[in-house]
Amino acid sequence: MLRAIEDKVIIQVDNKSEEVTSSGLILTKTSDEKTTEGVVSSVGPGMAFPDGSRLELDLKVGDRVTFSKFAGTEVEDDGKSYVILPYREIFAVLGE
Repeated sequence: MLRAIEDKVIIQVDNKSEEVTSSGLILTKTSDEKTTEGVVSSVGPGMAFPDGSRLELDLKVGDRVTFSKFAGTEVEDDGKSYVILPYREIFAVLGE
């Protein structure tokens, strides 16, 4: 089990090899195309400042998010793919 620290967020990435459009077309992804969506698996407590205050992160486990294509570190744990990245590299929460 991975646990995020400071202002880091761990995202379980989608490993979809194909996507179906609303008109029924099947779009396949190439193996070198990086995923930019996933589900938040762990959220750190936030960055601590020298004065003792802490930046609270506006995310929770289970949020579906989109993030920067070139950000983070890819890791595998228990056969699942994750990206560990700073909070500031997440662009939006999807589906709210």
